[in-house]
Amino acid sequence: MKEIPRRHWLAAILLIAGLALRVLVQFSYRPALFYIDTVRYLYDSGGNDPVGYRLPLKAILFLSDFDVVAAVQHLLGLAIAVAIYVVLLRRGVPRWLAALAIAPVLLDGYQLQMEQMVLPDVWFEALIVAGLVILLWKVGVPGYRYVIAAGLMLGISATFRQVGEILVLPGLIYLIAACRGWRTTLTRMAAFAAAFVLPILVYLTGSQILVGHFYLSHSGVTTTYGRMAWSADCATLRLPPAERGLCPTAAQRAHGPDWLEHSPGSPLRKYYEGPLSARASHLVASFNTAVLHQQPGRVLATYASDVIKLFSPAKKTFAGDTPLSRWQFQVRYPYLSPHATPVQVLPAIARYGGGRPYVWRPGAVFLRAYQLDGGYTPGPLLAFCVLAGLAGTAIAVVARFRPASLERCQLGLACLLFLFSGAAILLMSDLFEFSWRYQLPALVTLPPGAAAGLAEIARHARTGRHGDPEQLPQTSEQVRLGH
Repeated sequence: MKEIPRRHWLAAILLIAGLALRVLVQFSYRPALFYIDTVRYLYDSGGNDPVGYRLPLKAILFLSDFDVVAAVQHLLGLAIAVAIYVVLLRRGVPRWLAALAIAPVLLDGYQLQMEQMVLPDVWFEALIVAGLVILLWKVGVPGYRYVIAAGLMLGISATFRQVGEILVLPGLIYLIAACRGWRTTLTRMAAFAAAFVLPILVYLTGSQILVGHFYLSHSGVTTTYGRMAWSADCATLRLPPAERGLCPTAAQRAHGPDWLEHSPGSPLRKYYEGPLSARASHLVASFNTAVLHQQPGRVLATYASDVIKLFSPAKKTFAGDTPLSRWQFQVRYPYLSPHATPVQVLPAIARYGGGRPYVWRPGAVFLRAYQLDGGYTPGPLLAFCVLAGLAGTAIAVVARFRPASLERCQLGLACLLFLFSGAAILLMSDLFEFSWRYQLPALVTLPPGAAAGLAEIARHARTGRHGDPEQLPQTSEQVRLGH
């Protein structure tokens, strides 16, 4: 046991730094930070979002208060880092490289701020990591218990954020790459898919019984309206007269997709609140289809511009985006209109506990300076993570289809799963709108994927110099972990 800190000194230092930052956040902002969406999980979502987060949130508030909600989420952030570190070691990633892979989730100021917020995002990250770690835990072909447990974790994630539904795809792709023989592959895929769907069906059944709706959310066509209206060139778009009012003016379009989807000033509101309300969803769906079919290039261009924002050198609010300031530490307790003002926050705290909102100014000043002056994961580093992940995945895919090569590409398979999971979540989120909030899963997927990819590249380079990798001695870390 005494050797653990010395063998893992870099990871230990990073964990201590991450813990210190989280303690500072906890004491600088009391009892927790509220966001516009927080009231959906405390009271009624109106069916606009899945509310799986409500279960742990209400359980904690039943036993304690908002201070403990934030504390538990900070502990989840630390647990995510530990889980990633351990599974990378099991796959053969060097200790120093595995430690660097957890630095973003431990030290990123935007991750710290999100952990202090009453929102499902940290739980969503934790469920993603839990599913991926379970699927990767057994080196080699994953057994049924691992496949089923991973499917359940990733399926549950969709009840916290609906975009989690896309995670079934990277899971299935991983099983295709990791399994031998068509029978083994198909049975593992079937078990994973069934386990993934099960918690979603349980949620839908409960929703039907409790509120009469068999869906995760009923946002429907309005979720894509923001993207389509923002992309549309209404001067050349051919529309029936009844849909022409859905075209935003230049001033309205400048506000961006989030405003077009949610603001009372959006053209959308007039349809759902006026004489066309009975046909509103049909008309909006027809408008969305018209934009996509007539102007696909414009839709693709706005989507691509949002995708690459993650890799920008500095975090900033781009034109039409949700303000970045919502995810930055403030020197006063932050209130947000319309649903996180004192009118909503103070009664919620009075009901569930935690004391009046309070900011310890010295801590808040430090945290704000830390976050704004470099205490975040820069975009070019994430771009490098993607490139390293792609390289490692490519090596593994090529090796996978060579005779007797499955055992040689376990690092690359881990890289594939982390990279594809992160890409799926980020690309799906950006389809609707870009928000820095929705980019946080990159911190728990892209760096681990890059670490596994770089380790795979190094292994491949050693193979070229020394011959058959199966004849190479295992590292002390691999021997200790039972490789």
